[in-house]
Amino acid sequence: MSKGTVLITGGTDGLGKATALLMARRGYLVYAAGRSRQKREELDRLAHDERVSIRTLEMDVRDNASVQIGVELVIDKGGGMDVLINSAGVGYMAVVEELRIEDLRQQFETNLFGVLRVTQAALPHMRTRKSGRIVMLSSAAGLVAPPTYGAYSSSKFALEGLSNALRLELYPFGVHVILIEPGYIVTNFQQTAQKLAQPYAEKAKESPYAKVYAGAWEGANQSRQQSKSTPEDCAKVILEAIEAAHPKPRYPVTTLAKRLALGKRLLPDTILDSILRKRFGITRET
Repeated sequence: MSKGTVLITGGTDGLGKATALLMARRGYLVYAAGRSRQKREELDRLAHDERVSIRTLEMDVRDNASVQIGVELVIDKGGGMDVLINSAGVGYMAVVEELRIEDLRQQFETNLFGVLRVTQAALPHMRTRKSGRIVMLSSAAGLVAPPTYGAYSSSKFALEGLSNALRLELYPFGVHVILIEPGYIVTNFQQTAQKLAQPYAEKAKESPYAKVYAGAWEGANQSRQQSKSTPEDCAKVILEAIEAAHPKPRYPVTTLAKRLALGKRLLPDTILDSILRKRFGITRET
């Protein structure tokens, strides 16, 4: 007997993969969804070797049919869905003036509309059962927006707002909505973001925002070097939230995320801006 059935989008890589493995080891039946066939097969082999209950499935959160088929499969084959973890996400990094509209659309297509598609597909089942937990992978960048993070942060700010409303709407039905807010954790996410930012990086030196780009990249390098948290650390927080009798609305992960959450509550925007400018080396031109 499993402890419950879990669907994890973006479950074959990064934070999603770490969460899939931890939950399967704890006795959950886990469906790990992802687009990459290679990553699904790698996770299948790992689950087989460890003899844990992980079943991978192909799902593209940007596609309505793919989402509907995947959710129905989990509910049918898994005997229901107790937990949905929306982990799939991407990041486009560029200054706002130079940000291509099509990139912003793709940013929201995955990080917001993709989450909405999967959640809406799962909700009738959870609402009817009057139980369930929906975990939203937000970010510390959903609390503050560093330079070049305009697209990514705006998608996470939107996710926070969506989740806050949903948490209230689902209260009558016993379905909990939980925000997880990681700080900088090294995964393949950063490598993918670098590839997506390549068109901007190639022109950065000639950009009027050259110093902003340089400061943002240096800040990212510092965060990567200082980061001591792992995907497994984030997975443990997600598991804690899922198994809590009364889960909190949000869980910051990493020291950075906790400091930002506290600063967001206590400090005015002018002070936060000053801290971020110093962090990323942004000064007034003369």
